[in-house]
Amino acid sequence: MAKKRRKKTNRKKKGFLIVNGKLQITNVLVLVLVISLLTVQVMNWLGKYSTSDNNDADTTQINDNTKRNFINQILPVAQKEQRQHQLLTSITLAQAALESNWGQSQLASRYHNLFGVKSDAANAQLMTTAEYVNGQWITVKAKFATYKDWNESIEAHTRLFVNGTGWDQDHYRSVLAAKDYREAAAALQKQGYATDPGYAQKLIQIIQEYQLDRYDKTLTK
Repeated sequence: MAKKRRKKTNRKKKGFLIVNGKLQITNVLVLVLVISLLTVQVMNWLGKYSTSDNNDADTTQINDNTKRNFINQILPVAQKEQRQHQLLTSITLAQAALESNWGQSQLASRYHNLFGVKSDAANAQLMTTAEYVNGQWITVKAKFATYKDWNESIEAHTRLFVNGTGWDQDHYRSVLAAKDYREAAAALQKQGYATDPGYAQKLIQIIQEYQLDRYDKTLTK
């Protein structure tokens, strides 16, 4: 007997993104939406549990009134430090603004540390921070000093310049001896206050934008 031939059936190839060689636009859009939602969720999770001071408010999102209020708030103590120790008011203000995101960073708002000062004290807080090492930015963990208020932070900042470091009492003398904010900013970078290669220029930009050097001229060295 002759064998019956089996009829060939064309089975449709099914898939999520491609069916019979055709891209399913609707499914692609659904996939993109799901990935976007997951990305947002992950970013929210990281933001909730990260202790990085650098993940705080972006300075570009801080309005001008907030910045000026911050300057006015710490201006009296900055001028007091200039009268007593010859540290230019403009430098104190600009450093505080740059280091603390105008007082908005977690380190500044919660622990009153305006200058990113590290510490091994018992009440120091372990946090992550960005540092410029070997030509690139890296994230490291470090312990940072805590203060009772911003005034105490500013006074401690001045003492660092007056008393120097544990290995060099005159380490920051050139900052105190500077004739103007440009010279002081350059001295800060030269003495390695910050690892950011653009640190001095960032300070100068803040001082010029808000005319902070006018406060230097109101006090006599």
